[in-house]
Amino acid sequence: MEMNEVLSLLPAVFAGIVLGVLFFGGLWLTVRKGLDSKNATLIFMGSLIIRMAIVLLGFYYVGADNWQKMMACLGGFLIARIVITRITKKEIQTKPTIIKKVNDEN
Repeated sequence: MEMNEVLSLLPAVFAGIVLGVLFFGGLWLTVRKGLDSKNATLIFMGSLIIRMAIVLLGFYYVGADNWQKMMACLGGFLIARIVITRITKKEIQTKPTIIKKVNDEN
């Protein structure tokens, strides 16, 4: 593989990172907001559909003409997953945990 071919894949990697941040960042926000909601099912399902549509369209657009671009986009997507997971673990570890007492007398 020539250097020009590798450089031509960088936009696909960047697009994968952006798609991964949108997907996994959106998932993180959905979990944070959805757990306290009265309409949790609607929020989780709506978020899933929107996030999947964005990612599928993004992958289709980026990798439609070349399987190498598709794989580069997937690599960027996985890089974003690792980064978002590490960021959210650090935030979870630094925030105090509040445990609500459940009343069984209902």
